[in-house]
Amino acid sequence: MELDLSPDGYPSLSAEGIAAAVRARTVRAVDVVAASLARIERVEPTLSAFAEVWGEEALRRAGEVDARVAAGEWLPLAGVPIGVKGRRGLRTAGALVAAGCVPVGATSVPGPGTAWQTWGLGAHGRTVNPWRADRTPGGSSAGSAAAVAAGLVPMATGSDGAGSVRIPAAWCGVFGLKTTNARLPSTDRTGLTAAGVLTRHASDAAAYWRVVSGGPPRRPDRTPGQTLDQAPGRTPDQGPDLGHASQGPNPSPDSDLSPDSDPSPLSDARRNPTPRPDSDQSHRPNPNPNPHPHPHPHPHPSHRPAPSRKPGSNQESDQSQNPYQYPRPSQAPRPHPHPHPHPHPHPHPSQPPTPSPIPAIWSPDLGFADTDADIAALAYGAVGRLVEAGIVRLVSQDVCLADPGPAWLALRTPGADAAVAQPLQEANDHLLAGLFAETPLLLTPTTPNPPHGHEGPGDRYSTALTWAFNLSGHPAASIPAGLGPDGCPVGLQLVARHGAEPLLLRVAQLDELDRRSEFPRLNGLNRTREQDPN
Repeated sequence: MELDLSPDGYPSLSAEGIAAAVRARTVRAVDVVAASLARIERVEPTLSAFAEVWGEEALRRAGEVDARVAAGEWLPLAGVPIGVKGRRGLRTAGALVAAGCVPVGATSVPGPGTAWQTWGLGAHGRTVNPWRADRTPGGSSAGSAAAVAAGLVPMATGSDGAGSVRIPAAWCGVFGLKTTNARLPSTDRTGLTAAGVLTRHASDAAAYWRVVSGGPPRRPDRTPGQTLDQAPGRTPDQGPDLGHASQGPNPSPDSDLSPDSDPSPLSDARRNPTPRPDSDQSHRPNPNPNPHPHPHPHPHPSHRPAPSRKPGSNQESDQSQNPYQYPRPSQAPRPHPHPHPHPHPHPHPSQPPTPSPIPAIWSPDLGFADTDADIAALAYGAVGRLVEAGIVRLVSQDVCLADPGPAWLALRTPGADAAVAQPLQEANDHLLAGLFAETPLLLTPTTPNPPHGHEGPGDRYSTALTWAFNLSGHPAASIPAGLGPDGCPVGLQLVARHGAEPLLLRVAQLDELDRRSEFPRLNGLNRTREQDPN
C-alpha cells in the first residue's frame, strides 16, 4: 500500500491506512512522522494547536516502531502520529504507544487565568478554529480537535468532563468519542470526566477503542456525593471544562486530564459493521422539524446570565440569592441508592442485541435547552441522513430531563455541598435508564449554539446538551452534521447505554459510508495575528 506523504496527500490519511502501510513496510514510520512534523511546521504558527512539539523525540520513537515491525512484531497502530492532550497527556497514552502510535506533541488546553475553557493556549498563542480563525475551536480539548481537523495528526487524545471532547469535535468538524465514565482510569475527584479521542475517521476511533478497552471496567470507589479525592487512594484533579463563564478558581493548563495511568491492555476484538439497505420509510424524519417542541417556563443554562457572585469571591453566591436555581424534580421516581452514580459502566450480560436499523430517539433540546433553530435543523438533517441510509429508525418519544446544570455545578464548584446534586442526578438517571431500556440510541445536537468568537461565549452555555451525560456516565459521541450559515461545522450527538461504545462507533462508521468528508480550507489562517481583529 503506497501512501501519499506529500503536503497535499498527508492531511487526509487515516490512522488505519498509515498503520497498514507501516506494517507492510511499504513506508517507514519515520517518514510518516516526518510528514506530520512538516505539516505542523507549516500550519502551527497560525493554528497554535500544540503547546509543545517533540520533533526529535518523535522521530526517535518512530525509528523504534520501524525496528519493532522489522523484528516481526504486529502493531495495530504502527507509526500513527498522534497528539496528546496537554503537557501531562503522555502519561495517559501508554497503551497507544505500545500499539505503535508516535506522540508528536502536547496539544493545547486552556491556560492559567482563562475565565472560560473554550479555547487552548498553544506555543504560538491562542488556538483558532481551522474553519474560521476568528472563532474558537471549542474546549478544553481545543488543540486536539484543531490538530485533527487541520490534518496535523489523524488522531489525538482528549478528556471530557462536560463536553470537552464532543464540543470541539463538533465545532471543528471531526469525530469525537467520550467513553463511559469510569470505563478507563480517571483522577477526576467528581467522577464526571471520562477519557476520549478525536479522529477524522470514525474507523480510527474504533481502532483506538480496540486498543484501550481491554481488561475489566474500572469503577471509582465512592458513594453519591462523595468526591474522588475523598475516596481511598484517589488523587484530585483540577478544573472544569465549561463552555461558559468560569464557576470557580481558574483551572491549571492541564486541567481535565483523564485518565492519569496507562489504559488497559490491548484487545483483539474486531467489529465489522455492515450497512443494512432496508429502511422503514414510515419513520423518516420530518424535513421541517420544530426545534423547540416543549415550552420552557424556566430559564436554563444554555442561555442565561452567569450566576451572581459575592464581591471578591470566586464562589457562587448563596442559593437563596441566585435567581437561576431550579426546583428539583419531585415526581420522577428515584432508584435505590447505589455505590456509584453510573450503576452500569459496562454492558450487562443480559443486554438484548441491537436490531438494525437501530431504534433511535431524537431530541433537539432534552426538554430544557435553548437550541438555536439553525443548529437544530442541521443536526436533524444529519438524523435524516442516518434514516435514509437505513442505519437508524426513529422512535417517537419526548425526552424531558431535568436541567443538569445545578447538579453539575454543585459537584464541580469548590466548597459546594455535592450532596445537593444527588436528587436531580438520581431523577435523570431513572429517566435515562427507562429510555435506554427500550431504545438503544439517543440523538441530539452536540451544542445548542455555533462556535463563538475569541472574546468569549457571553451568556451561552455550550455544554447544555453534553454535560447531562457526564453526570449519568453514558458514552457519547459527536459526528459531523454539516456546515452552518457561518461556515463552521455543526455536530450531531449520539448517546448510548453504559458500555455501548461499539454501537456508537458502528453508527459513525456506517454514516461515513454515505457522507462526503469535508476538509477545512484553513480559512483565515493565512492572516497574521496582527490582522485578526479579535
